[in-house]
Amino acid sequence: MTSRSDRIRAILAERFAPGLLELKDDSAKHASHIGRMTGPGHAPEAGETHYRLKMVAEAFRGMNRVARQRAVNEALKAEFETGLHALSLDLKTPDEA
Repeated sequence: MTSRSDRIRAILAERFAPGLLELKDDSAKHASHIGRMTGPGHAPEAGETHYRLKMVAEAFRGMNRVARQRAVNEALKAEFETGLHALSLDLKTPDEA
């Protein structure tokens, strides 16, 4: 079984072909409210619910900040549906990086 981190990296690499992809699992910093999440799609015991992503990709050229965020969130839709709770995004083109 692959970790959520591995799945996120694979999805983003395939979809955006980034020159830089840094993904940090911040779930431990949010443990106090992770434990309260229950119901379908939530797996608090497994962690892997809160991440910080820094990605530089040519694919973002011509997209504003909101469009970039929407594209990443759409790419990771299945992860959000199965327990990914929060994703902090820093998305840039190579020229902006």
